[in-house]
Amino acid sequence: MSLKAQITEDMKAAMRAKDTERLGAIRMLTAAMKQKEVDERVELDDAMVVAIVDKLVKQRKDSIAAFEQASRQDLADKEKAEMAVLQAYLPARLSAEEVAAEVNGLLAALDAELGRAATPADMGKLMAAAKAQLAGKAEMAQVSAAVKAALAR
Repeated sequence: MSLKAQITEDMKAAMRAKDTERLGAIRMLTAAMKQKEVDERVELDDAMVVAIVDKLVKQRKDSIAAFEQASRQDLADKEKAEMAVLQAYLPARLSAEEVAAEVNGLLAALDAELGRAATPADMGKLMAAAKAQLAGKAEMAQVSAAVKAALAR
C-alpha cells in the first residue's frame, strides 16, 4: 500500500473513531498533498509525500518554538500533537553517525570522480548527491553539518 493510500485509510479510521485532533492533522496533510498535485499536475509518489510531510513537520517545529517564546503553551501543545501525527508517516531517521558515514562514502566517490581531494568549494556537488541519497532519511540541516565537517578534514 502506498503512503498516500495509507494516509487516506488513516483519515477514514480517524473519522470513524471521532478522533478530531488526529483527523484535523491528517486533513491538513491531505490538503497539502492535493495542493502539490494540482500545482505541479503530477501524481504523488511516496518520496514526494515524504517530502511534504517533512516540510510540514519542520513548519510545526518552527511554530512550536515561536509559541513557546510567546508563552502560548496551549498553541504549542496543539502543534506538538499535529507533529506527532505527521511524524508517523516519516521513515526511520538515520543517526548522526550513520549520516556521517553516508556523507563520507559520497565524499570518497566525489574524490574519485574529480580525480583530486574535494575542497569546501565542492560543497554544492556533495550536498546535491547527499540530498538525493538521504532525502526523507535525515534532516537536511544534519546532512549539511556532516558535509561541512567532512570537507573541513
